[in-house]
Amino acid sequence: MQDSDHPREPAVLVDAEAHSAGFRQVREARRLELVEDYVELIADLIGDGGEARQVDIAARLGVAQPTVAKMLKRLAEDGLVQQRPYRGVFLTEAGRALAAEARERHRIVESFLLALGVSPDVARCDAEGIEHHVSRETLEAFRRFTAARTDA
Repeated sequence: MQDSDHPREPAVLVDAEAHSAGFRQVREARRLELVEDYVELIADLIGDGGEARQVDIAARLGVAQPTVAKMLKRLAEDGLVQQRPYRGVFLTEAGRALAAEARERHRIVESFLLALGVSPDVARCDAEGIEHHVSRETLEAFRRFTAARTDA
């Protein structure tokens, strides 16, 4: 049987305010996603080798160096990074805080997916996308679920 052979349940629309709130949340998450990915990667590069160079950022994100340069300018304007000539990119205090927050969200989501039985490679990749779109409430539920399984 094909899907078209089964009548579909009519969609139940929530009220317009609730509907638009969900879309606003997604748009805000998309806006912050790239910023968080950059500061998290910069923190990782600094932690691994003492510095984050534009060429390394580009290679790890799979983008061209001019793309990275444009984003680094934006991050500097937002007070998240400092660029030092011939020395690479460094996070400000605000940048380090944002990177730590993003890393913790990733860790919680990845742990949750692993607890559900998702393979480590898939959990790591999926967490990379989910971490930016999950609400604080849902993230806390993921954390409680994972903690309860660990304590059991």
